[in-house]
Amino acid sequence: MAVTADDPAAAPRAHLLDARADAVDAVLAAADAVAAEWPRLDDGRRATPDRDALVEDLRAELADAGVLEKLPEALAAAVDAAGYALPATPVAAPPYVVLSSTGPVLRGTVDDGRLVVRIDCFGIARQPDGVDAAVAYAHRAASPAAALSVSFVEAE
Repeated sequence: MAVTADDPAAAPRAHLLDARADAVDAVLAAADAVAAEWPRLDDGRRATPDRDALVEDLRAELADAGVLEKLPEALAAAVDAAGYALPATPVAAPPYVVLSSTGPVLRGTVDDGRLVVRIDCFGIARQPDGVDAAVAYAHRAASPAAALSVSFVEAE
């Protein structure tokens, strides 16, 4: 079953929320741990202006919890649910798994394009009240369904 033109990300997203929900939950738990001691913005969200520390701390939390090594498996399962196969076994490193300032991004290139899975744990707050910086990274307390986004970009 290949992706459909109507919603090419529907099957991979549904599969991740059903069969791989433990990995998404574990990523969100790691994000909770990373943000636990951050100061609060005026709206109550915890935030930090330190992007590099955020990414480093998230990587450490994910690795310590054994989650980082599960993300390539989740990517392969999502690609399979879309009806494709990856040309190589994915690893917990670029280009397959990237940790961004908003959370993990999983990318699988297939014959017809690229499947991109995002688990958004943090959002970007510009000129936030309560943080002495132009940009801060605010923790998003989100459900797995709200945090998970899947897209398919067709090859040109």
